[in-house]
Amino acid sequence: MEFLLDSLLSAALLVLSLDPELLSIVGVSLRVSGTSTFLTTILGVPLGFWIAFSTFPGKRFLITCLNTLLAVPTVVIGLFVYSFISRKGMLGSLELLYTQKAMLIGQILLILPLVTTLTVAAISRIDERYGRTAKTLGANQWQTAWVIFREARFAVVAAVIAAYGRVIAEVGISMMLGGNARGFTRTMTTAMALEYDKGEFTLAVALGIILLGLSFGVNLLFHFFQGRSRV
Repeated sequence: MEFLLDSLLSAALLVLSLDPELLSIVGVSLRVSGTSTFLTTILGVPLGFWIAFSTFPGKRFLITCLNTLLAVPTVVIGLFVYSFISRKGMLGSLELLYTQKAMLIGQILLILPLVTTLTVAAISRIDERYGRTAKTLGANQWQTAWVIFREARFAVVAAVIAAYGRVIAEVGISMMLGGNARGFTRTMTTAMALEYDKGEFTLAVALGIILLGLSFGVNLLFHFFQGRSRV
């Protein structure tokens, strides 16, 4: 118990002192996770709209595949991307391995199914009368889509927030594709794993406190927007 209290106290002091190494690690995590979430939103939300609005053979099978991908472990995605960007892979000449770009690719693949499926679910919950009414009033296809998006906007934002919460806490992709390089690809989760292996808990606990705070904030936002979507 004394060891735990000492670790928590030292970690709290480290956070309050704004340690440069701590801030660097947190900055890499926020930058990579934020960028991957932004790019995934650009891809996943329109894709979810298209799937929800369209009628095509295999639609139900596609949604089933996307739902299945939600349960894929991060290390599997990391291994898949690694096989393409390693020196012997198809994209090895691009020298992406152990860079933030490689981490972005892996994280996008991780959360793209999540954003897409939750967007499909959000659009599917909207009453069809909204679309019919918009068309009756002379709205074209894009205007009708915008009306439906406005009704589903809180659920879509909740999907994006959930994706961010998923990606900022992952460790497998960052470790396998980023390499945990200090000041460059070291994230909060990979740094915590490294410090634990070294037996130095102060930095690991400090990062854990920050990560818990971020996760708590993300979940608060998620529940807020999820609640607004039901109003």
